[in-house]
Amino acid sequence: MSYQDNASQLFIIGSHASGTMSPSLWNPVFEAVGSHWNYVPWDVPAHSDMQNVHDGLLSSEVIGANVTMPHKQWAAAIADERSEQVSLSGAANLLIRQDGKLNAYNTDLIAVEARLATKIHERVLLIGAGGAARAALVALKGNIGTITITDRNHKASEELLSLARSMGISGKTVDFSYVAEAATQATLIINATPIGKYREDLAPWGTQELSSGTFVYDFVYSEHTTGTITSAMEQGLEYSDGWEHLLLQAEAMIPILGLGEQAKEQLELSLMRIRENN
Repeated sequence: MSYQDNASQLFIIGSHASGTMSPSLWNPVFEAVGSHWNYVPWDVPAHSDMQNVHDGLLSSEVIGANVTMPHKQWAAAIADERSEQVSLSGAANLLIRQDGKLNAYNTDLIAVEARLATKIHERVLLIGAGGAARAALVALKGNIGTITITDRNHKASEELLSLARSMGISGKTVDFSYVAEAATQATLIINATPIGKYREDLAPWGTQELSSGTFVYDFVYSEHTTGTITSAMEQGLEYSDGWEHLLLQAEAMIPILGLGEQAKEQLELSLMRIRENN
């Protein structure tokens, strides 16, 4: 993608955008490839006036924005053009301004697909029912035997189950209080909630022992090892942590932004430096 104006600004939009690692990940990459682009956080609490955000993204100096909780479904809804993945999932984590319009993409979906869509997962436990969970569900639509969905918002769980069934996936929802019991039955557990951001957070299933063949996927990255990943490590399970997800979804942005192979190499180096310093 080429930009014919002087656009240089990329944002990350979310209720706690200033706490993300994305600016620290991307700005060294832009500098290394000789770009004048700048990536900054834009804190947008839930229930904000989103029209102001929409108008701001259409400003001539803006390239686009990553979108994180709780605005991924909003991003899909307001876009002028949507990728196939966005249309199906109803969630977007990337908005790009082009020709006075906003185009929506979902690189979360691409990341999950790259890591997990290589085999059939017989019993999936999806913890969360927001934008990240929607991306994970659509990414694995052809790789799920049955699915159990749980979220503190039961209505959101039911809506996500309806989406699963529309894609031919059988499953059920369970109350969040039963997450530990549901976890013991799963062959794949996906944590698509913010649980783990804080050092004191245990895994969503607490100290429950999981089945020996369970794979654990965590969307959450943090300076500490999350409770979800700690549980997987202590039980000798295979896992993919939030740092890996962050890198995979960032790499999926490279062709969308029109950046080259050097940017991918610099992303890996940038993430390595962040992790060494945390």
